[in-house]
Amino acid sequence: MTTAAGTPLLFDPYDYDFQDDPYPTYRRLRDEAPVFHAEADDLWVISRHQHVFEVLRDDVTFSNRMGVSLDASAWSPEAHRVMSFLGLDGAEQSRIRRLVSAAFTPRRVRELTPEVEELTERYLARTLAANAERGEADWIGDLAGKLPMDVISEMMGVPVADRDEVRRLADLVVHREDGVRDVPQAGMEASFALFEYYGDMVARRRRTPSDDLTSALVAAEVDGDRLTDGEIMAFLFLMVVAGNETTTKLLGNALFHLSAHPAQLAEVLAAPALVPAWIEETLRHDTSSQMLARYVVADAEVGGVRIPAGAKALVLLGSANRDERVFTEPTTYDIHRDKAELSQILSFGTGRHFCLGANLARLEARIVLEALVRRVTGFEVHAERAVRVHSTSVRGFAALPVTFSSRRDG
Repeated sequence: MTTAAGTPLLFDPYDYDFQDDPYPTYRRLRDEAPVFHAEADDLWVISRHQHVFEVLRDDVTFSNRMGVSLDASAWSPEAHRVMSFLGLDGAEQSRIRRLVSAAFTPRRVRELTPEVEELTERYLARTLAANAERGEADWIGDLAGKLPMDVISEMMGVPVADRDEVRRLADLVVHREDGVRDVPQAGMEASFALFEYYGDMVARRRRTPSDDLTSALVAAEVDGDRLTDGEIMAFLFLMVVAGNETTTKLLGNALFHLSAHPAQLAEVLAAPALVPAWIEETLRHDTSSQMLARYVVADAEVGGVRIPAGAKALVLLGSANRDERVFTEPTTYDIHRDKAELSQILSFGTGRHFCLGANLARLEARIVLEALVRRVTGFEVHAERAVRVHSTSVRGFAALPVTFSSRRDG
């Protein structure tokens, strides 16, 4: 990946070096070619906040009908069969989202609070016990990689005995192999396995309903309209891949960046009321979801550049959140950033396709990080041994070694 000023500007989202640190490339794109044609993959890459916002708001011209993934095998008019309403526009998107929202209600999310608190206490106790025994814990392996999946699985009605396997399959779906410019074979097989699993689960709920989200989706009805089995399975798949992975990455990124700023870390530990600001600045500074694809329905002009009909546009959420035209000193991690700036982050999208799970992700992150602040007097991330996830869709860690200093009264 070439990023130094004066060298050719390249954009390769599959390159491991780029995935390790995409931000220098984003900066060059914003400054030199805010609408850039990456010829190797025939992508029209959109990097400035204003343009990303405009494209996300215009789903007539910039459609979701082919899905939101870079990967060739996932770029298809049938994308909605896998990613639910993320692969639809207009009335079709509104129909699925309306029916799903009848089951996945704000009240159902709020009612998860005791479950999230219980899971947090359980996993945090294990994490701090591992830290006491080994001198460090793996924040991802011991907590952040487990809790979001358990929350979603509990909500869906996935039995405890099945959750490790469902988590393993979800990880395979988003992982990308070095040099493979598509979904690896293991990822495809994992997708099939998840769909088979959810198909069986939906069939069981149709026979014997319970009080979980899957049963609520089966029962959801708006003006006599109901979701089909395939539509329910697609939403469950979306939840387990998008909802689980992005929250895991948010929790990892939060510790990684705050640990690098000891003065801010001390402030948060002394004032737990700063946890929401910690979360929002993490979402801005290093968002879990870095980029989304769009299908260009008709010739369009963005930033004075013509993008032809039929093209694949790529909006860079991670770049938009670091745009100097919107954010003061955007490369600086600052938990005291002005709320007016934070209100402009695009980590969860905007408009019709604003992330349905944003409230759940924030709820989980707040409960986990507030509990952590109550239990420790400090923590140090061993960044030199952190292991990054390699993915075009999510940014975060597969392993994050951290040493915690526990409170004696915790």
